[in-house]
Amino acid sequence: MAIDFPPERWAQVRETYRQWWAGELARPIIPIELVGRDPGRSRPDAPLLTQETCADFSFSPAQLIDRIDYELSCKVFLGDAFPWVNLDVFGPGVAAAFMGARLDNTSGRVWFWPPQENQPISDIHLEYDPHNPWLQRVLDICAAAMERWQGQVLVGMTDLGGNLDTVATFVTTQRLLLELYDHPEEVERLIWEAHSCWHRFYADINAILQPVNPGYSDWSGIYSEQPCYILQCDFAYMIGPQMFEQFVLPELHASCQRLSRSFYHLDGIGQLRHLDMLLSIPELDGVQWVPGDGKPDCAHWPEVFQKIHAAGKKIQVFNGGLAAVAAVIEQVGSASGIQYHVESAPLARESELRAALAAFGIA
Repeated sequence: MAIDFPPERWAQVRETYRQWWAGELARPIIPIELVGRDPGRSRPDAPLLTQETCADFSFSPAQLIDRIDYELSCKVFLGDAFPWVNLDVFGPGVAAAFMGARLDNTSGRVWFWPPQENQPISDIHLEYDPHNPWLQRVLDICAAAMERWQGQVLVGMTDLGGNLDTVATFVTTQRLLLELYDHPEEVERLIWEAHSCWHRFYADINAILQPVNPGYSDWSGIYSEQPCYILQCDFAYMIGPQMFEQFVLPELHASCQRLSRSFYHLDGIGQLRHLDMLLSIPELDGVQWVPGDGKPDCAHWPEVFQKIHAAGKKIQVFNGGLAAVAAVIEQVGSASGIQYHVESAPLARESELRAALAAFGIA
């Protein structure tokens, strides 16, 4: 059996998101993936592409895509869900590896390390290398996906990472905190070198994906018919508003201007101090708030979501399930402009979840 998602479902997704981006959709967007459908064939021998397996080049891109196809064939897509590949499997911030950082997944998770230790910041240069093996691997996997699926499955942009986060990979986080004081001009030079490379990588990957890919997405799962990305700066958790305004805001603003649509990944309570500045970026379309480990889920932050909504930005509810979606709608007084990340559940819950979607006005 093939992936259960005919062309008319894609037409529905496009129209739903067209209305959502335009502010014309009066309901939230809620994707639900049910797992347990009979795929009608045996599982391929190739491993599932994850952070744990991404450094194994012994399997061809076509073999890896075949395994992903099998996994997608085991799913039923409810509500606003669509078949997509979350290509964050090379780690959050893989742009650093594209620029020569060492990718290490021996722990089962991907970490990035500087190619040279204790290098003076003035000697560090972030350069575009079209022959980088990690970039080539991503491009080859994307090409195999386009050939296999012919537009039935959306391949999301790999997790290129945040700009200052990439700089921290090469300088190291602890040293970068000091360099913000000691050599701010060198930090700013690296920020704009990373910016230039980041957008070249984005263009390179999209040159392979488009026009076959049925749209644009990334690890957030938000769909767009125009180039879109969820930007971030996790490093900003450790700095105050003055440094955010100097070192983060200008590059973020420039990236929002270069992308047709953009979200920001607001990760952890330490970033809430920057929210007002983020919302001041006219081209930023929305915010994904992630409260962080050990914190209450998205149902419990009315002041955050009310501020985002009042600024005219869209909202992605990242966790908390459908109850959190209902809570945020009540808190901001509107269901328009709200999207839920994705809900995954066993096939046995189909009837229950269809009824829950109907309560939100989703067939």
